[in-house]
Amino acid sequence: MQIKLGCLNLMLHENGVAHVVFDRPPVNAVSISVYEDIGKLVEFVESSKDIRVLVLSAPENSKAWCGGADLNDFVGMDPERRKSRYDYINTRIPGFARIDRPVIAAINGHAIGIGMILAALCDLRVAAEDAMFACPEIDYGLIAGGAGVFAMLKMPEAKIREMLFTGNRFSAKELESTGFFNYVVPRFQVIPRALELAKNIASKSQPVMRARKSASVAIEGRTWMEAYLDAQALSGLLAGNVDGEEGVLAFIQHRQPNYKDE
Repeated sequence: MQIKLGCLNLMLHENGVAHVVFDRPPVNAVSISVYEDIGKLVEFVESSKDIRVLVLSAPENSKAWCGGADLNDFVGMDPERRKSRYDYINTRIPGFARIDRPVIAAINGHAIGIGMILAALCDLRVAAEDAMFACPEIDYGLIAGGAGVFAMLKMPEAKIREMLFTGNRFSAKELESTGFFNYVVPRFQVIPRALELAKNIASKSQPVMRARKSASVAIEGRTWMEAYLDAQALSGLLAGNVDGEEGVLAFIQHRQPNYKDE
C-alpha cells in the first residue's frame, strides 16, 4: 500500500513496517506546509491498525535528510507572525514526539536545524557516516530550540553548546561518541539497516510495543518541550530585528551576512 501525505510518501510493507520518504526537493527544507504534513502523518498512523513501525528517510538521491527550516518563511517576520508560526508548530511537533508507534530515523543525508530535532524525536537513529549535522540558527540571527531534546538524550552538554553557539557542522562519525545514534554506517547501508531494525520491532506484540512507546514518552517528554518553548519565546522576541532579517536574507541570497549586532 502506498499513501501520499503531501511531501511524505508512505509505503506499507506486509510485515507492518511503514517506510516514509520525506521528499521536498531540493533539500527537504521544513516549511509550515511540512508541519501540516507531519500532522497528517501522525493522524494516519494512529488511525491505522496495520502500521507497526515507521522508518523515516529521504529519497536515496536527496541532498539532505532534512535541510532545516525553510528560511523563506522568515522573510518579513515580525513578533506576531513568529508567535503564530510557533503556535502552529507546537500543535504538530508534540504529536510527532508522542506518536504511539516506534519511529526509526534512517538518516541518509544531512540533518540541519529542525532536521536534528526531528531525528532526536525518533526512537532510534541510523545515520550515514558522512551525513552532516548542525544547529546553524545562530548564523541567521535566530535561536535553536534543540538544547532540551539533546540534553534529554544525554548528549554531552559541552558538545551541545558548541553546536548551538558556533553553528558548525559535524559528521555523524564525529558525533558518534555522543550517543546520539544507534548505528553509524556507510550511506548505502542506512535504509537496509533501519528496515532490518524495523522488521525486528514489528515482530513484537503491537499493544505491548505501543504501551512501551507511551511509557518511554511519559518518562522523557516534559523537560525537552519546556526547554523548546523557552527557546521559542526568546527567538520570538528577536523577530523583526535587524540581524535576524539580515541573517535570513543573506542565506537566501547566498552571501555573507552583515550583522549590526542589533
